[in-house]
Amino acid sequence: MYTLDQIITTKKPHVCGSKEWKIIRVGADIKLECQGCKRVIMMPSYELDKKIKK
Repeated sequence: MYTLDQIITTKKPHVCGSKEWKIIRVGADIKLECQGCKRVIMMPSYELDKKIKK
Protein backbone atom coordinates (compact mmCIF):
# COMPACT_ATOMS: atom_id res chain seq x y z
CA MET A 1 0.00 0.00 0.00
CA TYR A 2 2.72 2.49 0.97
CA THR A 3 6.10 2.63 -0.76
CA LEU A 4 9.38 4.30 0.05
CA ASP A 5 9.80 7.90 -1.16
CA GLN A 6 6.06 8.19 -1.83
CA ILE A 7 4.64 11.67 -1.19
CA ILE A 8 1.29 11.69 0.62
CA THR A 9 -1.07 14.56 1.43
CA THR A 10 -2.82 14.82 4.79
CA LYS A 11 -6.23 16.33 5.52
CA LYS A 12 -4.88 18.73 8.16
CA PRO A 13 -1.66 20.73 7.79
CA HIS A 14 1.38 20.25 9.99
CA VAL A 15 2.27 23.07 12.41
CA CYS A 16 4.62 24.50 9.76
CA GLY A 17 1.74 24.72 7.26
CA SER A 18 2.75 21.89 4.91
CA LYS A 19 0.33 19.05 4.07
CA GLU A 20 2.87 16.92 2.18
CA TRP A 21 4.83 14.09 3.79
CA LYS A 22 7.46 11.75 2.35
CA ILE A 23 7.51 8.11 3.47
CA ILE A 24 11.05 7.21 4.55
CA ARG A 25 10.42 3.84 6.29
CA VAL A 26 7.73 1.20 5.91
CA GLY A 27 7.04 -1.57 8.41
CA ALA A 28 4.75 -2.06 11.38
CA ASP A 29 5.07 1.71 11.85
CA ILE A 30 5.54 4.18 9.03
CA LYS A 31 8.15 6.92 9.32
CA LEU A 32 7.22 10.21 7.67
CA GLU A 33 9.24 13.33 6.92
CA CYS A 34 7.45 16.67 6.62
CA GLN A 35 8.28 18.33 3.32
CA GLY A 36 8.01 21.81 4.84
CA CYS A 37 10.18 21.67 7.96
CA LYS A 38 11.83 18.21 7.53
CA ARG A 39 10.57 16.97 10.93
CA VAL A 40 10.38 13.17 11.18
CA ILE A 41 7.49 11.35 12.87
CA MET A 42 6.39 7.72 13.17
CA MET A 43 2.84 6.39 13.29
CA PRO A 44 1.07 3.06 12.80
CA SER A 45 -0.28 2.45 9.29
CA TYR A 46 -3.90 2.17 10.48
CA GLU A 47 -3.66 5.66 12.01
CA LEU A 48 -2.10 7.07 8.84
CA ASP A 49 -4.98 5.62 6.79
CA LYS A 50 -7.37 7.92 8.67
CA LYS A 51 -5.25 11.06 8.22
CA ILE A 52 -4.45 11.01 4.49
CA LYS A 53 -6.54 12.39 1.65
CA LYS A 54 -7.85 9.61 -0.56
